[in-house]
Amino acid sequence: MVTVRDTLSRALAHRDNDYRQIAEAICWARKVDWHSVTAATKASGTSLSVVIPARNAEHSLATVLDALGAQDTSGTFEVIVIDDASSDDTTAVAASHPVVDVTWRLPDRVGGAAARNVGTYLAEADTVVYLDADMVLPRHVLADIAVRAHPELVLVGFRHGIPYASAGHGRAVVPSSEPDLRADHRVCWRAPAGVPMFYTGQVYDQPFTGHPLDHTDEFVALGFGRAYHDWDLPRMVVTALVAVPRAAVFEVGGFDAGFDASGWGSEDTHLGAALIAAGCKVAPLRQVRGYHIDPPDAQQQWQAKFATAAERVAYFRQLLEQPAPCGRADQLAATAQRLLQTAQELR
Repeated sequence: MVTVRDTLSRALAHRDNDYRQIAEAICWARKVDWHSVTAATKASGTSLSVVIPARNAEHSLATVLDALGAQDTSGTFEVIVIDDASSDDTTAVAASHPVVDVTWRLPDRVGGAAARNVGTYLAEADTVVYLDADMVLPRHVLADIAVRAHPELVLVGFRHGIPYASAGHGRAVVPSSEPDLRADHRVCWRAPAGVPMFYTGQVYDQPFTGHPLDHTDEFVALGFGRAYHDWDLPRMVVTALVAVPRAAVFEVGGFDAGFDASGWGSEDTHLGAALIAAGCKVAPLRQVRGYHIDPPDAQQQWQAKFATAAERVAYFRQLLEQPAPCGRADQLAATAQRLLQTAQELR
């Protein structure tokens, strides 16, 4: 039994991840298969809030928003873009695109974690879809998510990285085919030999190819704090494309303020850990995947990000030994309100 005095690490060790009964009930009620593409009509009566933090994303944001505008769903959704003090044309793209319902520009850079908290505070739907400003979704994805949303489920999607190529008019080239599920490291992971893994520090004698999704019974086996090599359940929660129950995010206080703009990574892992500790289960949806558009200077940006990854993982490890977050809805609201006081509402 988890108590309020338990550390986050201890709470994770007491939580299973057997979401199968919930998934079966949803499939029966909605007459869908868990991993099948969903007909638009199935989403009738559903509502989502899509929250996009954006920082210097002029190369991809318009394409991402175009794809949202083309979603084939009978459900309703709102699109909220929080511009994290961009220095390019991101602000103009977000303010002018017809699919966007709410846009705020923060005057000073705060990082993706705080920007998502602001978007979550502004969201009106019970389910929030966190979507990166470089993730392009096929037409069926929002319907797939909407019919499977549940107050106890974190629904995980997947990403297929592609290099940036301009299509003109501020758009990027995106393949017309479905993204490849195997392109995501959580599905097909090539582990090198002799190199410490940045998450756990593990070193392997021989290179090998792992299949985290398949080999963990679609994450069910990762309950009770278990791991698959360098992967555990919180690490499966990647906010490039994930749907979360808004009430649960409020309960845990959203993304931790320590994950600021000075580094990269682990804020979504910590949110995943907090939600699991609060009783949520992490359920993958194989059909929910998008194209992740690399920036034009991808190599330079990835080098800069990974230079800060170890420090961020270390901070996450510190948080694991602190009390599991709960009862922090007022804290999330107060922080978001403070940031909005100096922000500019564009739509």
